[in-house]
Amino acid sequence: MTDSTLPQDPHAGHRCRWSEGDALYRAYHDTEWGVPERDPRMLWETLMLEGFQAGLAWIVILRKREGFRRAFAGFDPAKVARFGETDVARLIADPSIVRARAKIEATIKGAQLYCDMAERGESFADFAWSFTDGRVLKGDGRTVPASTPLSETISKELKRRGFKFVGPTIVYAWMQATGIVNDHAAHCFRRDQV
Repeated sequence: MTDSTLPQDPHAGHRCRWSEGDALYRAYHDTEWGVPERDPRMLWETLMLEGFQAGLAWIVILRKREGFRRAFAGFDPAKVARFGETDVARLIADPSIVRARAKIEATIKGAQLYCDMAERGESFADFAWSFTDGRVLKGDGRTVPASTPLSETISKELKRRGFKFVGPTIVYAWMQATGIVNDHAAHCFRRDQV
């Protein structure tokens, strides 16, 4: 097959620049990133993965995401909340994830907090979307901040509740990933789709 007979990507040059050059990034961008997520468990999973991303490139987490899902019982908060020191040792030895004790322990604590919220009748989705009254915020399509006053507010509330690895930059990346904010570039074909 010559280059002229390869199927052409109809969106080449019309994506957010960060997603070009890697097939996994493109697929993530085209199907997940920025899509409003309303499922509480998925919102929590994404926040935990964003915490693991701290200090790393997101592509590292994407490449290990299935490993994370296996290692953390499908990110079932009720199961993860019961993880103990034996599980921590198992996870630290698991090359399919990012093996950082503090991040592993933060995920277990995050599961416990998620379960505590649910037991009190507070949905993690309702919590997440309460900061925007359930509306998707839309970036200007030209600039992408590292954090915003809103991500700082959400970060402070998450920290107050006991969550770890939830600084304003991580929270803003989570907001983008879960569609709380639509930060697709002005030229991106996904901007008006999500």
